[in-house]
Amino acid sequence: MGGEMLTAKQVSAEFLSEADIAHLTGIKRGRNGKAHEQLQIEQLRTMGIAFRVNARGAPIVTWEAVNGNQKQSVTKWQPAALRTGT
Repeated sequence: MGGEMLTAKQVSAEFLSEADIAHLTGIKRGRNGKAHEQLQIEQLRTMGIAFRVNARGAPIVTWEAVNGNQKQSVTKWQPAALRTGT
């Protein structure tokens, strides 16, 4: 999407809403002197979910970052003597 403007429908399909991020992180309000956006960013880092921070300081998360890693391959352990190419 080089330079193209996204429609509201495309944005909602591509990015989590503020409510979605609050639900995902479990953080709706700030506490202990920290804004809720700052706490959400900390939680997203803890969860290992990729995000960007916008000009307001709010995390922006794509649905792909949340759902994209569902097909993780699990490599079975195998002794070195049985591995090919070693």
